[in-house]
Amino acid sequence: MGDSTVTSLDDREQTAVPDSLTAANSPGFLRRLRTPRRPRLWFEIVLIAVSYWTYSLIRNAVPEQRGQALRNADWLWRMEHHLGIAVEESVNHAANSVTWLIVGMNYYYATLHFVVTLGVLVWLYRSHPGRYAATRLVLFATTGVALVGYYLYPLAPPRLMNGSTFIDTVMVHQTWGSMASGDLKHMSNQYAAMPSMHIGWSVWCGLTIFALARVPWVRVLGLAYPVVTLTVIVATANHFWLDAVGGLLCLAFGFAVARVWYGTLPYALPRAPRSAPLEEPRWEVPD
Repeated sequence: MGDSTVTSLDDREQTAVPDSLTAANSPGFLRRLRTPRRPRLWFEIVLIAVSYWTYSLIRNAVPEQRGQALRNADWLWRMEHHLGIAVEESVNHAANSVTWLIVGMNYYYATLHFVVTLGVLVWLYRSHPGRYAATRLVLFATTGVALVGYYLYPLAPPRLMNGSTFIDTVMVHQTWGSMASGDLKHMSNQYAAMPSMHIGWSVWCGLTIFALARVPWVRVLGLAYPVVTLTVIVATANHFWLDAVGGLLCLAFGFAVARVWYGTLPYALPRAPRSAPLEEPRWEVPD
């Protein structure tokens, strides 16, 4: 009887212990993917570089459909006039009358779109590693769905409309850096104005800074950034302001994807990932 008792206890230990360890140490594949981890620098550099290259390749591979893009722009412009919200031309002419202002806006349009977005990604990587992957997913999903918009709804920017008086401020003032005018225009799809990723990315930056920054004036700057960006894209005649609405819809989709994947909004995740190793249980033999 003593032998059988020892055997049954041993059997229970052999069956119970591995099951508990397996449940604790081997979560499902999807659960592992959804668990925030500390990002790896080399992986993020490669991922962002490849993703942006792919985005640019696909965006520029979308047929320009010039005729349809111009018809869509004419229809959108007429609709804005009908609704009494066609303010883009007035803003464009007013800004162009102040040379230093419009030149600054041209450089703003050409540079900050990338500089600020990359800066926010670096800041997240260094200061909020637990929220980095989820917030980056918002940006990637936003940009990905924008490609669908470029394909389904080709749209000419105001500066390329037939018979309009919009001013192409980059051409007039001969500023550099814009992919929308001059020699660089052949490297970019000129009829992919809807949705505006200048707005999608800038609102992503602004919300991220406002939600996570601790210094009040930095949070205010975060909110101001997309407002200034909206003014710039309209003043330089690169977008209708309704293109910004399209950018916001894409961003909402991006947040929805992150919410479904992680079960919460990115900013509600822990600042640092919970990466402490699981301690193995200790089995003590009674005296």
